[in-house]
Amino acid sequence: MFSKEEIAQRIAKEIKDGYYVNLGIGIPTLVANYIPKGINVVLQSENGLLGMGPFPFEGEEDADLINAGKQTITTLPGSSIFDSAMSFGMIRAQKVDLTILGAMEVSETGDIANWKIPGKMVKGMGGAMDLVASAKNIIVAMQHINKAGESKLLPKCTLPLTGVKCIKKIVTELAVLDILPEGGFKLLERAPGVSIEFIQQSTAGRLVVEGEIPEMRLD
Repeated sequence: MFSKEEIAQRIAKEIKDGYYVNLGIGIPTLVANYIPKGINVVLQSENGLLGMGPFPFEGEEDADLINAGKQTITTLPGSSIFDSAMSFGMIRAQKVDLTILGAMEVSETGDIANWKIPGKMVKGMGGAMDLVASAKNIIVAMQHINKAGESKLLPKCTLPLTGVKCIKKIVTELAVLDILPEGGFKLLERAPGVSIEFIQQSTAGRLVVEGEIPEMRLD
């Protein structure tokens, strides 16, 4: 199975030259460390920043530079800092080419639940609802199964929804999957050493397997 870092590394391969990319809280923030060399990408954070770099080395953190998840970050030459009103204006005007979000659940029709577990304290919904309503392309970075071994890829989400029919692709510790227009998780790639049978057992929603399924590669 892939680690969180390897999930982020695989998603980084989806980023194209010239993209403006928003990285959500959790695994998506790790993607900043794996941007392929030779491509020009601008990372956007909804708290008001364009031009995020990798995470700082220990001892080089600046407490005034944080992402939306309140993690310390670095900035690149030419970066820009502004208020959240302008940031959300960019998001709502669809200026962001790719959004990478974490999720607690995703349904086979592309619904996402990633902001609240009933009964548990939540600091706020953050920017997720604006992102899923406005983003042109959304990839989810998430765990395929929870700590109890239960699937998080479901026929229908059980947690409060963040967005409906908005997810295009999912990368987990087990697989890369597309959401089909008619509904269902189409298996594209599997983690090295992980069998199709295990992915089927770990996916509660409808899983579509067609032809040979290659192993996920990070190079």
